[in-house]
Amino acid sequence: MNKRHILGSVIAASALIASSLVSASSATAATGKLGDVLKRGKLIVGTGTGNAPWHFKDASGALVGFDIDIAKMLAKGLFEDETKVEFVTQTSDSRIPNIVADKVDITCQFMTVTPLRAQSVAFTSPYYREGVGLLLAKGGKYKTFAELLKAGSKAKISVLQNVNAADMVHAALPKATVQQYADVPLIYSAIDSKRADAAATDQSSVSWYIAQNPTKYMDSGYGWWPQTYSCAVQQGDQVWLNFVNQVLNEAMSGVEFATYQKSFKKWFGVKLPEPKIGYPR
Repeated sequence: MNKRHILGSVIAASALIASSLVSASSATAATGKLGDVLKRGKLIVGTGTGNAPWHFKDASGALVGFDIDIAKMLAKGLFEDETKVEFVTQTSDSRIPNIVADKVDITCQFMTVTPLRAQSVAFTSPYYREGVGLLLAKGGKYKTFAELLKAGSKAKISVLQNVNAADMVHAALPKATVQQYADVPLIYSAIDSKRADAAATDQSSVSWYIAQNPTKYMDSGYGWWPQTYSCAVQQGDQVWLNFVNQVLNEAMSGVEFATYQKSFKKWFGVKLPEPKIGYPR
């Protein structure tokens, strides 16, 4: 072995040792939930399994989606290894109870921030702004939101059955004819069969369906009823909350932006612009 190879091996070994020492030192120095997670060596995340593009199982049975990628970004921030995460699958109703009972370290499960929920858990920095959008069929009667609005009652909009469904649609299209369906797949089949001109659904679902079927569907170009998605942690541990927020903020606008950008493009079909250099907002 020549001197260059020996020197390279020494440098690599020194870097590994230094990294291990820093990790060990961090685990010892950190307190509360952050210290517990570092000492355990993995992050425990509560999430769901049946809602693409957020959290679902792919053809191989692996848990994937934007929420899953967010959790992996947190694991990388903790351990420099995105695989050091354990997922606890849970229903939507279990999101807050599992946090309060300390069954998970954090919940990342397309959770809408509300003042009522904030009385029970601490919400992290938002990682997505959800809303309602309109999915159109390419080659259909209407091609834009403006055309749907102008059509008045002639525009037929499919939507998932809900006590607020008609009000939701009429907030954007006051005169549209609302068709309510019992299951989500039916609102899309209504477009395919031309029974409906557009489907009103989560904007993330609109983006996902278009990304999966770019020659079949298109976006109306209008969204409304905004709501914020955040992860949630137990109240009372500001150090843990600050750490999670730091990881999320750097993912969305700092050193890990490329990872966040790649995930956003994969699940929503949108390439986010690079953060501007200079003023950090």
